[in-house]
Amino acid sequence: MLKNIILFLLLLTNGIMMAQIKTKTVEYKDGETVLEGMIAYREDIKQNLPVVIIVHDWMGVGEYTEMRARKLAEFGYLAFAADIYGKGIRPKNSDEAAQLAGSYKKNVGLLRSRINAALTEAKANPLADTSRVAAIGYCFGGTTVLELARSGANLNGVISFHGGLSTPDPNDAKNIRTKILVLHGADDPYVNDEEVTAFEKEMRNAGVDWQLIKYSGAVHSFTNPASGNDPSKGAAYSEKADKRSWQAMLQFFREVFRRQGTLLPPDKSIPLPPSRED
Repeated sequence: MLKNIILFLLLLTNGIMMAQIKTKTVEYKDGETVLEGMIAYREDIKQNLPVVIIVHDWMGVGEYTEMRARKLAEFGYLAFAADIYGKGIRPKNSDEAAQLAGSYKKNVGLLRSRINAALTEAKANPLADTSRVAAIGYCFGGTTVLELARSGANLNGVISFHGGLSTPDPNDAKNIRTKILVLHGADDPYVNDEEVTAFEKEMRNAGVDWQLIKYSGAVHSFTNPASGNDPSKGAAYSEKADKRSWQAMLQFFREVFRRQGTLLPPDKSIPLPPSRED
């Protein structure tokens, strides 16, 4: 009996590892502005999928964002790589990226409009389980998903990876209807202790269901290998923090999607049992 179970699990795992990840470019609009994102999903799953929106860093949708989308798709999510900047608008270097990202941080209304357009588009996908939707973001994208929450958007959770935490009006936190997870480099010089403390106060004052995890030795952009390996520059990759934050994300998804289940690591095939409330 035990041998048969082991054999079944091995066959199931191998089948999932061989499953094809389908990717597709998606054009959508925010008002008259054309945006260009990407969806990724596993073709072998014949059911509606929990949705994870991924927001890019200040360089725009690119290889890194698309890699994260494919990884999420492997776990059984419908991954939607959102575009904040607009079709064909991609910074050529960090100076251009800083200027472009900064313009959206100064115009939070426009930033919220762009990410809400992505949320609407993701939910409209015929593969989407609209009762299970989350948004994650990296750096600038982390800031963006927090503004999505502050806009009052209806979704299950948002996660910021090494994102900025400040906002023009902290009172907007009263609009938050979702759970929040912040994954932060403890030594991040760009998001300092004062900003973290202000964020914590903002969340407490609004009665938000929030979590904040700090990773020792990690600085800004700790999930991106393109950041290099020199923490003294303020932004650098940390393999340890990258792996820990990814697992924290998956655990968060298990919580916020728990009533209907989702796919879990390490074999990406075991559905979460229904909660006792079901």
